[in-house]
Amino acid sequence: MKAIVVTDRAAGTAGMELVERPDPDAVRLASLEGANYGDVVVEVHASGFTGNELEWPSTWIDRLGRDRTPSIPGHEVAGVVTSLSYGTAGLSVGQRVFGLTDWTRDGTLAQYVVVEARNLAPLPGDVGFTVGAGVAMAGLTAWQGLFEYGHFLPGQSILAHGAAGAVGSMVTQLAREAGAYVIGTGRAAHRQTALDFGAQEFVDLENDALEDVGKVDLVFDVFGGDIGRRSTGLVRAGGTLVTVAGVPEVRPADGRAVDFVVVSDRAQLGQIARQVRDGRLRTHIGRVATLDDAVAAFNSTERISGKTIIRVRS
Repeated sequence: MKAIVVTDRAAGTAGMELVERPDPDAVRLASLEGANYGDVVVEVHASGFTGNELEWPSTWIDRLGRDRTPSIPGHEVAGVVTSLSYGTAGLSVGQRVFGLTDWTRDGTLAQYVVVEARNLAPLPGDVGFTVGAGVAMAGLTAWQGLFEYGHFLPGQSILAHGAAGAVGSMVTQLAREAGAYVIGTGRAAHRQTALDFGAQEFVDLENDALEDVGKVDLVFDVFGGDIGRRSTGLVRAGGTLVTVAGVPEVRPADGRAVDFVVVSDRAQLGQIARQVRDGRLRTHIGRVATLDDAVAAFNSTERISGKTIIRVRS
């Protein structure tokens, strides 16, 4: 099969290479001896890649700390199940699926990938593979940050950083759908996009004073750094700062700060898929490239707003 591999951490995306790799061994997978219990093989139709993925230790080492290069990056997938191992529940051969793969195993920038079945959910027939791959990581991140870690309640106010981005646009839409007042942030060029996704106000981080926002119930931070530090002062008493940008350097004086790593969840993926199918949730896909053009797409000097999706099969 064709796959994108990385071998040099220092090279970043410039070290990506398109190579031929062995197909996942469906015969071994389906046999009791040596099988990974509960795994499935997925024929990849569309794949997503997270911008800082090559900085994650899990891209380079396995759970025991052993080098696992050359490794295949990409952990967002939409495709079709082609093989099942023992212990697989809830999926069948030929089924359309989407979800996330394990961080410490080879990923989805390939024609086939082996995934734990529990990390996948059925993809409705009227939701395209490109959309499925585009919504998996961003949708789950927004869902878990808002409802699991942020303890969001209808009527609360939310500051959604990067509201025109892949995750921020999901945060904005899910929060509005649940009854929030949403203030989005980003660069000036992204104002209209953020408003189109449902933000009721917009803060231009290049020209506006972030502190003028006042107090909000929940800050959803995707930036960290200076923006993350300044955001802690915007959390009202009893409120929450939720971040996916690492452990917060500063915590709200009278509130909570939570950093988390998204995990795949079949029930949540199902909820997200229903909202996409019903037109209540839109993905923000900025570029679609083929697997043959993936390396060039990830090393483009052009700034793209939204998610880059690799269309593995047309």
